[in-house]
Amino acid sequence: MVKRACGFIIFRRFRGPIEYLLMQASYGEHHWTPPKGHVDPGENDMQTALRETEEEAGFKKEDLNIFPDAKQEMNYNVKGKPKTVIYWLAELIKENRDVKMSNEHQDYKWLILDEACKLSGFKDMEETLRVFDKYIHDNLS
Repeated sequence: MVKRACGFIIFRRFRGPIEYLLMQASYGEHHWTPPKGHVDPGENDMQTALRETEEEAGFKKEDLNIFPDAKQEMNYNVKGKPKTVIYWLAELIKENRDVKMSNEHQDYKWLILDEACKLSGFKDMEETLRVFDKYIHDNLS
């Protein structure tokens, strides 16, 4: 059975350049990813993304402008088991809000595209960030 996780690639553009949120896991290899988590029984993918984003980053639906047509699916293996992660693009629209981390993370950073790509350390995450950055420039500028 394929594990499934969902979340948002969150960006903000209050202070000049577009910045993307990455959070550092407090477990394992302390990797950096956008907020995401596993789908619970009875949830659809979007419900999971909203719940996990609130749990992990403290952002509620009303803090974000979600772009449902900007969606990326990543498929890879974790410890030899298949996993699918779905991300939607979301913009933080409340300037006075910042991350409220859960115990699942030990740090977070708002980064411009190239820094976020480098810190993520995964080719598929870099590709997803670049696809969403192009979406922002083509559709939201």
